[in-house]
Amino acid sequence: MYYTVKVQGHVRVDPKLFSLSIEKGIKASLQEKFEGFISKDFGIVIGVHSVDTVGEGVVISGDGAAYYDAKFSVISFKPEVGEVVLGKISDITDFGAFMTVGPIDGMIHVSQTMDDFVSFSKSNILTGKETKRNLKVGDLCRARIIAVSYKDMSNPKVGLTMRQHRLGALSWIEDDMKKEKKGKKE
Repeated sequence: MYYTVKVQGHVRVDPKLFSLSIEKGIKASLQEKFEGFISKDFGIVIGVHSVDTVGEGVVISGDGAAYYDAKFSVISFKPEVGEVVLGKISDITDFGAFMTVGPIDGMIHVSQTMDDFVSFSKSNILTGKETKRNLKVGDLCRARIIAVSYKDMSNPKVGLTMRQHRLGALSWIEDDMKKEKKGKKE
């Protein structure tokens, strides 16, 4: 889920940014510091949205940079357990698939790709034995987040499942809906 988060803190503006307006210098400093920042509370910061208020600036002896107390907003992506997400399959391996979800890839274990026995082919395709459904790189899919880990802050992990109603490759969902609609007409 994407969020706009309001933050307050001291911002260091490097002297090389003094040619910009105070707000632009602060925003440039914040972008450099926060874009890509990862934390359990914020998730993954995508970028700085706005600088809302700026207090008095001070210059600290020996540093040369200006420090401002500022309130600002950042846009972040924070995956949450139970959330249904749309993404694109970015890689297929013998143990599962990786799906791009916002700014990161989530992992779908092979046992969570479909309600079927799944085999892996050398051409990087997962195939269901009975359903004959294929999952390949580039497929648009809908999945549910079942686990989020920030154990390694530089590389958060997201676990996904597609073994629930109306989840999986969008082509599968469309086929299921057509079958259900046809079944209701009979």
